[in-house]
Amino acid sequence: MSLNQDEDTRVPVTILTGFLGAGKTTLLNHVLTADHGQKIAVIVNEYGEVGIDNQLIVGADEEIIEMNNGCICCTVRGDLIRILSELMEAKQGKGDQRKGGFDRILIETTGLADPAPVAQTFFVDEAVADFYRLDAIVTVVDAKHAGQHLDEGHEAQEQVAFADVLLLNKTDLVPENDLVRLEQRLRAMNPAAKQYRTLQSKIDIGHILGIEAFDLATKLEIDPGFLEEEDHNHDDDVASLFFRETRPLDIDKVNKFLNEWLQDHGTDTFRYKGVLHIKGVDQRVVFLGIHMLFSSYADRAWRSNETPLSEFVIIGRNLDEAWFKEQFAGCVAS
Repeated sequence: MSLNQDEDTRVPVTILTGFLGAGKTTLLNHVLTADHGQKIAVIVNEYGEVGIDNQLIVGADEEIIEMNNGCICCTVRGDLIRILSELMEAKQGKGDQRKGGFDRILIETTGLADPAPVAQTFFVDEAVADFYRLDAIVTVVDAKHAGQHLDEGHEAQEQVAFADVLLLNKTDLVPENDLVRLEQRLRAMNPAAKQYRTLQSKIDIGHILGIEAFDLATKLEIDPGFLEEEDHNHDDDVASLFFRETRPLDIDKVNKFLNEWLQDHGTDTFRYKGVLHIKGVDQRVVFLGIHMLFSSYADRAWRSNETPLSEFVIIGRNLDEAWFKEQFAGCVAS
């Protein structure tokens, strides 16, 4: 039985997807700080064993749940069902009621996630399907690197194909003619998805939340086996490296490491992000990058109840872990 929007009282869920570095966390922060008057429970999935995104999410009054050590579409999918069940019980007054005051759920997937198995969760598990309603899949597209990602990886193709909304992000880095060609390519891959151009993932919240855009019949046309259970495998050459250092780093050594890294490994580095403890700097230094493009900025001051340290994650293909460990260790200040 189908339900009209006015009759459907299930909790709406939005899935944020997009390839590594496209701007998903930036979009998440934009949503959390927007004036929409809703309480959002956020589920963040990261590919590596230790996550960085949770440190980069704004300190809003939201319930932030982090899922690490696997991709949400395969190895930790059982954890997703468990978390959704716990939130459901909290909202029904059966569990931790401090977690039950949410109006909707927003899931930020890892950049390597195929969104189809994630969306499948809301149809194959009866309890989840009865309590939650999949509102939309929103895919952030890195306009600068989209061509390469679509040519080389099936994950990026799946993220576009299953999107209800496509956000072409970082449009200031691409000439107009290239943007038009990209829009045409995306439209050929997914003519049903709405497309919006964005800078720093800024978008009218009304274009991505509460839009009732997910249509099961359409998804079954794309993938007739959508509701069938199947294994999902990633490229075995893709790995996540994580580094932690409590001693302060030397900014000049960090810059030297970065230059050598990008020269030798830049094309194979999909995404890198971290929080750095730099000698002589009282603030956290946030570092973000994708392939050869990177940025850094001084974030908030270190809090009195936290130990300053550097944490860094790199996701890429054919990465030399021993080389990265040696180089990162060499960045420690004298």
